[in-house]
Amino acid sequence: MTSKADFEQFVRARTASLSRTAYLLTQDAHAAEDLVQHALLQAARAWHRIEGDPEPYVRRIMYTTNISWWRRRKGVVEHGLDAAGDRPAAPEADPAVRLTLADALSRLTSRQRTVLVLRFYEDLTEVETARVLGIRPGTAKSLTRQALTRIRVVAPELADLVGSTPSPGGAQ
Repeated sequence: MTSKADFEQFVRARTASLSRTAYLLTQDAHAAEDLVQHALLQAARAWHRIEGDPEPYVRRIMYTTNISWWRRRKGVVEHGLDAAGDRPAAPEADPAVRLTLADALSRLTSRQRTVLVLRFYEDLTEVETARVLGIRPGTAKSLTRQALTRIRVVAPELADLVGSTPSPGGAQ
């Protein structure tokens, strides 16, 4: 990956997909746009060093940057859902389920939300998720479990999407 034309082609081809993932990570259309722009800027600076498919590199920038931004603004009240026109549409999903899921995701920490996006939207394994985030697989597994448990608490109507209610004592 060395030419400016290659970078421009990558940006044109992958921005929509990167934007959907960024929205899932941030739960805010404007923050998602900023996240994608930041990741693409970082990738542009390193473009001559990227070997092979640049998308994993760009996505890792998004994941780690989102967590860093969240840590910096920790303590600041997060905003709820944006106006309906600011959210990417998933036409195949029931709108009520989408809204409930978006609300439940907004109640997770950034790390929990990131792990769920990587595991269930990006379809990565626990080991792959851990590698992308620079954490241990056990930590990725724990964050996934905590996030799914939190979703079951705040949105029990999503039980079919996240599995059954955990049994007493935490075993699933």
